[in-house]
Amino acid sequence: MKFTSGLAGLAIALSSTAAYAEETLSVVGSWSGLPLHKQYENPFWTEKFPQASGGDFTVNLTTHDQMGIKGGDVFRMLGEGVFDVGMTVADYAVSDTPALEGLDVPLIATDAASARKMVDAARPMVDDIYADVFNAKVLGIAPYPPQVVFCNADVSSISDLKGLKIRASGRMTGKLLEALGAEAVSVSFGEVPGALQKGVVDCAVTGAGSGYSAGWWEVSTHLMPIPLGGWDPVVTAINLDKWNSLSGEQQTLIQQQVTDNLETPAWETAQEALANDVACLTGEGDCPGEKRSMTLVPVSDADVATAREILITKVLPDWAERSGGDWGKRWSDTVGAATGVSLN
Repeated sequence: MKFTSGLAGLAIALSSTAAYAEETLSVVGSWSGLPLHKQYENPFWTEKFPQASGGDFTVNLTTHDQMGIKGGDVFRMLGEGVFDVGMTVADYAVSDTPALEGLDVPLIATDAASARKMVDAARPMVDDIYADVFNAKVLGIAPYPPQVVFCNADVSSISDLKGLKIRASGRMTGKLLEALGAEAVSVSFGEVPGALQKGVVDCAVTGAGSGYSAGWWEVSTHLMPIPLGGWDPVVTAINLDKWNSLSGEQQTLIQQQVTDNLETPAWETAQEALANDVACLTGEGDCPGEKRSMTLVPVSDADVATAREILITKVLPDWAERSGGDWGKRWSDTVGAATGVSLN
């Protein structure tokens, strides 16, 4: 009996070890054709993380566009446990919670270093939002390059945007465009080239690299490299029930790997990526790929100051009111304090 019990115990132990070794994460990444996924998400989840886990984790990776689901559904489905890890633009989820707009405020971060400072300051707010609204634990926040303006129209300054129909990259960007006198139009990323070509919109806001990869240079003529749409942070989050089912060691491994080998590298190359993307789109400067010939529109300090003043005096107070509760104060005490913006 003792011998049999010993064998039974060994079998259970081996079974437990095998189950641990075969832990699988179903992961849904951001846009499959864009640089963030191709250069960072894909190699991280398919190679770096499984290797770092020593075979304890395997990953099944796809993206929301490959699944045929909308970006705004990613975190809802994540919270319901449809998959384990989800990654997409935070602005896609603001219809579920206006407070999330405070993560990506236009014009207060003009370089990658200040953008990461802004995101880091917002992280406690974002953590609370994802836990409360999406039943999810935030693992990391990585940037798309700054959301600049592509126009199929002859523009030479921010003031020329007045009266134009512009696709915004997020709700707060839309509010800023409207405050500048433009008409904010809701068009999905994949539909933008057709909308620009047909005149449904005159301009559209997205990352320079995203626009380059998606061929927006084929249907637009002018590029205004001002972060009018912020940095479009992409949140990586894990279903909270899945997270809580993991051991402390597994949680530490996942968090450390995402921070060190996904989030941090994306931030480190963000500034250089912007310069390269602008050079490739306009043909001005060093481009590691094929050069295009969009017209580069210089943005004056006066233009930036005007837009920033409108943001601080009109757009941010409107957001604080729509968010309700103490979100305005929390933002002002954290992101505002880190970036020198006072929200009254």
